[in-house]
Amino acid sequence: MSTPEVWLRGQLPDVIPELQPVAHSLLQVREEIAAVATLPSEKLWVKPGGAASIGFHLVHLAGSLDRLLTYARGDALNAAQRAALSAESSEDTSRPAEDLVRDALDALDRALAQVRGTPLCTLDEGREVGRARMHSTVLGLLFHAAEHAQRHSAQIITTAKIIG
Repeated sequence: MSTPEVWLRGQLPDVIPELQPVAHSLLQVREEIAAVATLPSEKLWVKPGGAASIGFHLVHLAGSLDRLLTYARGDALNAAQRAALSAESSEDTSRPAEDLVRDALDALDRALAQVRGTPLCTLDEGREVGRARMHSTVLGLLFHAAEHAQRHSAQIITTAKIIG
């Protein structure tokens, strides 16, 4: 019998009830992407049918989590984050899958730590996103960070199956 998905394994004792779905989603992504760490380097940047590569998804997953969590804390992006965003679409064939997966896992761990440390009283606080300063809330940003990570995790899994 296979292990149930994270959300079916029960409550996480160190996460407030309102953020359980966010933490469950981030933990699910963590489990799913770990499997591509052994992907051969020549397959990391393959774009089947013109779709984004696994390498892109891993880099973007880590970068987008960092940016969304920055906004959730009420901070603006710094120069390094803006430079990383600009570089996300570039292929770095010198980095093995193991390194990219480790970066994504580290970003997920930082996200989980921030979720665990987010007080209930801050969830409805307003936050600004991006240069256009679009309105969101702490809860909105944390939820989007988790669902966005899950979207890229699904693409990683699908692409890995296609390029097999």
